Amino acid sequence: MGLLTALAFGAGAAGTVAAAPAVLAVVGFTSAGIAAGSIAASLMSFSAVASGGGVVAGSTVAIIPTIGAVGVSGVAAAASSGVGLLVGLLI
Repeated sequence: MGLLTALAFGAGAAGTVAAAPAVLAVVGFTSAGIAAGSIAASLMSFSAVASGGGVVAGSTVAIIPTIGAVGVSGVAAAASSGVGLLVGLLI
């Protein structure tokens, strides 16, 4: 792997971390909660129906609102940068 490729992967990982809060807000996971009529609201509804009436604790749909409300933790930042790096490798 060349230096330019490594820099591109690093930039992709950093960009993923930087973009995560903005993307979550656009989808509807805001600091005030899930926005009515948003994609986030649809995901929450689908999850509740699929699990028989409630969102399963610990599921992705249950965790993402917390990230939207309080921000991205170090662990979440590392995970999302890892996803960005993986996408960079696949491209």
